[in-house]
Amino acid sequence: MTAARLKILSGAGATLQDAGRHGYMRYGVTPAGPMDPLAFATANRALGNDLDATAVEVSVGGLSVVTEGPLDVAIAGGGFRIEHDGRALPSNVALTLKPDSLLTLKAGADGAWGYLAVGGGIDVAPTLGSAATHTRSGFGGLDGRALRAGDALVVDAARATLGEPAAMTVPWLDRRPDRIRVVLGPQADAFVPDEIEAFLNEGWTVTARGDRMACFLKGRPLRHAAGHDIVSDGIAMGAIQVPGDGLPIVLMADRQPTGGYPKIATVIGADIGRLAQAQAGVMMRFAAVSIEEAVNARRAERAALVPAIRLEPVVRTVFSSEFLLGLNLIDGVTA
Repeated sequence: MTAARLKILSGAGATLQDAGRHGYMRYGVTPAGPMDPLAFATANRALGNDLDATAVEVSVGGLSVVTEGPLDVAIAGGGFRIEHDGRALPSNVALTLKPDSLLTLKAGADGAWGYLAVGGGIDVAPTLGSAATHTRSGFGGLDGRALRAGDALVVDAARATLGEPAAMTVPWLDRRPDRIRVVLGPQADAFVPDEIEAFLNEGWTVTARGDRMACFLKGRPLRHAAGHDIVSDGIAMGAIQVPGDGLPIVLMADRQPTGGYPKIATVIGADIGRLAQAQAGVMMRFAAVSIEEAVNARRAERAALVPAIRLEPVVRTVFSSEFLLGLNLIDGVTA
């Protein structure tokens, strides 16, 4: 193991995240952590890291990095367009980056969040026991902010053992966001009974207004039974508030710790990432399940990460002019 660094060239909205800052909600500190916990854990699992090792979360703003020293990386999550030194790679991939390698992630046709994990994990001082960045509070990660050009991410125990790019076999990340499972409540009784059926049966469209704090939905407004204000109580990730305009808001990783709007339902843990990966304009429907079904779905999700992730070598089929110009194409020719 050797020391290495990843130098950020660009990356609008990219942050450092680990599994989150837990145990501080009573002090008004929400966990932060990954928007898609399953994709985040998958990237770390592919490298043999702890599942909560610090990684880079990439938004639709993309990311471009250059390496200083060799290191293994894995990328998992949304359907990002990935290039390594000009070579196109699959959206879920693991490889060794050589010194001065250029790695670029750009938003694709689907998916909103990707995760760049590094073999050995990224070294960053924790805040309240976690490296997760919460930009609204200004703590965690690098000075509590998103990554920017010039930042250098240190990897003290870098590994460089994977070699050429390999596609990750991760069928559990093939998740269509058209059906999102929820547990009804805790304030489902704050709505006219017919509105619960409408909430479950009608389509909801993801708007462009969302961010790490919340996902805003558009559709037919829901009617409250007796006003839209309640005594503020705690907010879990995936809680679906319905404010006065009747349009659902799904609270996500950077949510506020408490809220005063009734919560019609809560997205189950196994479908949080499915929802988070829905780009603006995607339509979805909600399906009510029991708490037991929600727990079993979460257990099945975690069980998928127990075996080693299978890696298949990526066969090059497209050759850029930059790649060809770097080869000796006439070696061995004699007069």
